[in-house]
Amino acid sequence: MGRAGHRTALTTTALTTKVLTTKALTSAAAIAACGLLLAGCTSPQQGPGGDGSGPAPVASGPDASQEPTEPAGGGDSASEPAELEPEPATSATETDSGPAFAANTRPDTAEPSGAGDTFLTVTDVRVAAHEGYDRVVFDLDGTGSGRPGWRVEYVDQAVDDGSGDTVRVDGDAILRVSISGTATPTDSGVDEFSGDRIEPSGTRAIDEIVYRYWFEGYTTAFLGVDGAERPFRAFLLEDPMRVVVDVQH
Repeated sequence: MGRAGHRTALTTTALTTKVLTTKALTSAAAIAACGLLLAGCTSPQQGPGGDGSGPAPVASGPDASQEPTEPAGGGDSASEPAELEPEPATSATETDSGPAFAANTRPDTAEPSGAGDTFLTVTDVRVAAHEGYDRVVFDLDGTGSGRPGWRVEYVDQAVDDGSGDTVRVDGDAILRVSISGTATPTDSGVDEFSGDRIEPSGTRAIDEIVYRYWFEGYTTAFLGVDGAERPFRAFLLEDPMRVVVDVQH
């Protein structure tokens, strides 16, 4: 009896210990599971390296990138798309129609077209100051679909075609403008510009314009330029026909 009772006590003690151990393990596993769940809810998004330094996930739904952000002042404007800054407006003047200014003061030339079928005459000469340059416009009219040409260059002195007489021009440098492919009013059917000397106001590069009329297919004018020779550009505008000469400030 005494040996059997001792075995019974040991068995009971062993069973009790096993039950307590099982409960302890179960409790530990539950605590560990809760810890993992809490860590998953509060820890930063793991990157590819598993160190938490990776980027946050990006939503890929169709509306994710369009979700508005409420402004700091509140209100219901959060549902409206953010306004973009307007791009600078381009100038509406004739400036964009011309080539860039050359980095030198060499002659600028262009050949006329429509010889024998086109007869053009300079009907007006206009001058105005612009941002960065002064502009001289030679308006042309007449008959035919051809275009005028030109040769624009700096010269040591102003000399009349044909006579060779020296022409006085106010300015430190002289820019000669010779428009080719022009005709007399008798052939073009329009009156030629009747001016002679033009003294513009408000210009910075051009002191004076001296118009010298048509001679044997060429119409010549001299631009008196203030200071040393300045870069210039010459180009054609149509509808109506114009030869433009810009002198840089």
